[in-house]
Amino acid sequence: MSTEEQIKKDDYYMRRALALAEEAYNKGEIPVGAIIVCRDKIIARAHNLTEALTDVTAHAEMQVITMSANELGGKYLQDCTLYVTVEPCIMCAGALGWSQIKRVVYGCADEKRGFSAFAPHALHKKTMVTKGVREEECKKLMQQFFKERR
Repeated sequence: MSTEEQIKKDDYYMRRALALAEEAYNKGEIPVGAIIVCRDKIIARAHNLTEALTDVTAHAEMQVITMSANELGGKYLQDCTLYVTVEPCIMCAGALGWSQIKRVVYGCADEKRGFSAFAPHALHKKTMVTKGVREEECKKLMQQFFKERR
């Protein structure tokens, strides 16, 4: 696949993740949306559910990891790509590492909780990371959410 084709695919799937983040926003959840794609097919989609489930581990990434493992019938996601609107936290990066996910694509960085600053080796050594896809839209949604709550 050419670089241009990959950029178009990443943009398409991140738009889908952003739609989920907006859904979370409208429900009063921190607006993070995530999807997992396996062989060009979306196999899982979710947004944060920490408020609805009163569970601090109910991040969008954790939800889609579990859904994907169930869909595939195994715990490893070696042929899969995660698209998530915000950089995964340490907890999610650890789970992604254990899943051996092939690729992680995220929108905006999370300077306060993101894995790259605090646990840069949490992902599996073969996992490829792409950052900054639809970055401004992802960042704007997060900033708007927290501005309204302060």
